[in-house]
Amino acid sequence: MGLVAKIKPSKKRKFGKGVAVCRRCGTSVGVIRKYKLYMCRRCINEVAPLMGFKVYS
Repeated sequence: MGLVAKIKPSKKRKFGKGVAVCRRCGTSVGVIRKYKLYMCRRCINEVAPLMGFKVYS
């Protein structure tokens, strides 16, 4: 019988980058919190024109 690793559920974050999740897709990677947007950079790219931002390539 081999080693059995116990996997604990990740703890609920209170501070830092892991707290902020994207409102649209739920990811916590690349979230833009400025102006209380709370959207990841990929979702911002998709909906920026609808929100009134000018998108430059």
